[in-house]
Amino acid sequence: MDAERNIAEIEYLERIFAVPDTRPLSASDLAAANRRHDEQQASSPWFRLWQRYGVCCRAESPTLRLGEIE
Repeated sequence: MDAERNIAEIEYLERIFAVPDTRPLSASDLAAANRRHDEQQASSPWFRLWQRYGVCCRAESPTLRLGEIE
């Protein structure tokens, strides 16, 4: 029956996509993740201090300057 085959194919795809992606991250992947993090944390006063004084564990300094402290 087609329904059983469809269910089997869906279950197979679920197993495939449940496996974590172990490929190494590229430089653009890391930059995009850093950018998303910066945008999410932009309203945090601690994050603004971190941006202001540049205490950073990343290879590059932060590029996003949202809500700078005057």
